[in-house]
Amino acid sequence: MRHDNGEHAQGPASSRYPLLLLGIFGIEFIALGIHPWYRQDWLLENVLVVAAIAVLIAGYRRLRFSNLAYTLICLFLLLHEIGAHYTYSLVPYDRWIEHLGATPLSARFALRRNHYDRVIHFAYGLLMLVPAVEWLRAVSPSRGLWRYLLPILFLLSQSAAYELLEFAAALTFGGHLGVAYVGTQGDPWDSQKDMTCELAGSVLAMAAVIVVEVARRGLRTDARMPTPGGKTRISGRR
Repeated sequence: MRHDNGEHAQGPASSRYPLLLLGIFGIEFIALGIHPWYRQDWLLENVLVVAAIAVLIAGYRRLRFSNLAYTLICLFLLLHEIGAHYTYSLVPYDRWIEHLGATPLSARFALRRNHYDRVIHFAYGLLMLVPAVEWLRAVSPSRGLWRYLLPILFLLSQSAAYELLEFAAALTFGGHLGVAYVGTQGDPWDSQKDMTCELAGSVLAMAAVIVVEVARRGLRTDARMPTPGGKTRISGRR
């Protein structure tokens, strides 16, 4: 299978890099899962993670993503596991920054809540856009504006579905577990702000995708331009 970025699936050898990433994630998953701050919340936070990894493994032979896409997926999961370990509203990023000798973000920007959850929602849009692009172009190729709009809408719909899932979990479990899992921290507009962060990340990532694709088209066009002598110019030679 050939992807838009020019990579080929080459049999067993092509699985080495995804397996490496899976191993890296597995190490963090086990390490942060030994003594999470709130075991029940950690379990809830990882239900979708385990399901997503199972789907990726099961569908590997049918659709192999690019190494870039696998890297971005892994990076998002690594960031997510930090939030799952501490619970999102208690990730101590201020303490980490203070240990580096810098002013904590909450003090610098007068923040009244822990914003790690907003960072992760932004990261979801930013990091999962490329995998979404590759998947949609493989299963449902589109043209024109839809080629770039559908991946953004696809991720936004996932963000909305996740907010509904959080709401359902809060109603089902209630108490401290429901509060920890939803993590609104008293903000009645938390869901809308989370979705806005995700949308901003996906739009930024799509802008980068468009820039790269335009640049590649320009390079291919330049490589095919005839020289004054009537011969086609070969890329890399003048």
